[in-house]
Amino acid sequence: MNSLFRIVLAVFFIGQTFCSVGQNHHEWTPKPPMGWNSYDAYHGAITEKQFKQCVDVLAEKYLPKGYDHAIIDFCWFNPGPEGWDPDNWKTFLISQEWNEDGTYSPELTMDEYGRLLPSPNRFPSAKENGFRAIADYVHSKGMKFGIHIIRGIPRQAVAENTPIMGTNYHASNIIHYAPRSWTNTMHMVDINKPGAQEYYNSIFKMYAEWGVDYIKADDMMKPFYHAGEIEMMHKAILNSGRSMVLSLSWGEAQLSYGDHLVENANLWRISKDFWDRWEDIERMFDLTSHWVPFIGEGTWPDADMLPIGNLCLSGYPSGNKPEHLSELTDHEIRLMMSLWSIARSPLMWGGDPVSTPEKYEQFLLNEEVLEVNQNSANNHQVFIGKESRVWIADVPGTADKYLALFNLSTEEQEVTFEFFWEKLQGEYQLRDLWLKEDIDKVRNKITQLLAPHSAKIYRLTKID
Repeated sequence: MNSLFRIVLAVFFIGQTFCSVGQNHHEWTPKPPMGWNSYDAYHGAITEKQFKQCVDVLAEKYLPKGYDHAIIDFCWFNPGPEGWDPDNWKTFLISQEWNEDGTYSPELTMDEYGRLLPSPNRFPSAKENGFRAIADYVHSKGMKFGIHIIRGIPRQAVAENTPIMGTNYHASNIIHYAPRSWTNTMHMVDINKPGAQEYYNSIFKMYAEWGVDYIKADDMMKPFYHAGEIEMMHKAILNSGRSMVLSLSWGEAQLSYGDHLVENANLWRISKDFWDRWEDIERMFDLTSHWVPFIGEGTWPDADMLPIGNLCLSGYPSGNKPEHLSELTDHEIRLMMSLWSIARSPLMWGGDPVSTPEKYEQFLLNEEVLEVNQNSANNHQVFIGKESRVWIADVPGTADKYLALFNLSTEEQEVTFEFFWEKLQGEYQLRDLWLKEDIDKVRNKITQLLAPHSAKIYRLTKID
């Protein structure tokens, strides 16, 4: 990307800091977001140096194909245990330890209003203005910056009874009786108490001042759906003065809340944490098909990050495995990318950009497959076989179709699409999007012999 283009993009992003957000929040995500998230590779312990190294690779190789988000995942406020050395990197446990007398360790980085701040031993530039310098760095590359947050207010803020900014209330005035979230660091906010909305307003106002473009909010839908806090976050974003995409985690989201999710969020997780295991992919066929009615118009059911390339650099969190390359086969990775693309899931890569071998770029950077994800319509599952699936979608503005055939079996088998299932007639040119080749002319039906756990994705162009 040339330097002039980067400067123009940087000026644009800086100018967005206090833009009007009176528009419909769906307009912020007209297409499924694409980018990279630090969790699968770095868990909760990434440093500023590592993050910038990743951003540099993303800007050079992945941004030209549309991967324009860079997300710091959870626990950026945690300095790590005593003796943890961010320059001799390894992971650390994410929770605080709390004693019966109310003492705790480690001490999280927090301001006088109970708002969590980036830990300066991991993010040196954060000492002056939070993530502002890092956001500026990401924006200078022509990319968007995101962070992970956890629902609620820090237990540490409650212990210190910090004031809620701009109010007469304090942290202890807004908590619910439920003591904490799964991280052991957060108290649940009582949505009915005065000062609760003001607390959320204060943290999202701070994120806007930092230049954050994307919020991944965790602990929102399991073990129960936190409708009130989701609404408060949505209101806080509208009140912040900045357009910030709201991504809700973790799933499986309940389909009965679909309308509420559309009203308050841009994307939401439909699955539990997804890893490089075939059984996780197999489950996703049911989940993506259930959420078809909510695909598009600025809302995106999220099948989770793509565990492709080098993962678990510290041996955590995927089953405490050591650092490893994705255990999915090449066929399984193509199948996964084909499903995520034709189901229009957000494409957030989770592998390490710095150390992932180049061979994995073929799966992530195929522009013809990515086009299906970004610019298809009327996406839906057509056929459910015992161990096969067929999906189809429209190519907007044309009579063309995108078609994906999936073999879920451990054996080679034929998978068929019959034209009459979708009222198609006539002859079509068949183009293999993974091969980027026109391969055949077809009418009436398509039958392909597929290897175990593999997929084919095509464009069908009408001839007559």
